[in-house]
Amino acid sequence: MNFLILILIPIFVGMYAQMRISSAYAKNSAIRSRAGYTGAEAAHAVLESAGISDVSIEKIGGHLTDHYDPTRKVLALSEENYDGTSLAAIGVAAHEAGHAIQHEQGYAPLKLRMALIPVTNFASQLLPIIMLGGFFLFHSHMAIWAGIAVYLVLTIFQLVTLPVEFNASARAKKRLSALGLAEGEELDGVEETLDAAAFTYVAAFISSLGWLLYLASMTRQR
Repeated sequence: MNFLILILIPIFVGMYAQMRISSAYAKNSAIRSRAGYTGAEAAHAVLESAGISDVSIEKIGGHLTDHYDPTRKVLALSEENYDGTSLAAIGVAAHEAGHAIQHEQGYAPLKLRMALIPVTNFASQLLPIIMLGGFFLFHSHMAIWAGIAVYLVLTIFQLVTLPVEFNASARAKKRLSALGLAEGEELDGVEETLDAAAFTYVAAFISSLGWLLYLASMTRQR
């Protein structure tokens, strides 16, 4: 029963999150913004409105690979969003610009998230070894506790990520509206895309928390 509730349900939530973002992105990628700005131009306008001039905007490959790199001050946009003029493109671009504004203003949750990245990356690298080599194959008590430690790190990281992502989306919608790049029902399309993207982070948190609680329940059973 614990496995059903704590593991399988989060898996289905994650599948729903992926379907939701795919559907919302596809729908709003087909709707051109009236202002006609590309994602790159929208990101530049948002950054400029915040007085930020030292962040470069680059085009990268892949689908929905958009991100902001605070270590290099690079706002990376996938080709479809860099050149695209859709509601989805300007929404995603403005969202990433929102992260750059967070960085510039010293937004506390972003600073905490950045500080957690090294230990989170280390935990992520250990996870396959612990879960496959230690837990599933040998079912050892030590492996269970190691898994708990790893998932505790991942869960904390996912929890800290939530306000960072929701805040970036809120900043994006506010700036796009203030700049006249999205108005009225256009903001609904932007919001639909960004809310769907944010839900993927909620699903990731639920998944990590589910595994953490499941492993903790195994220690009680033992």
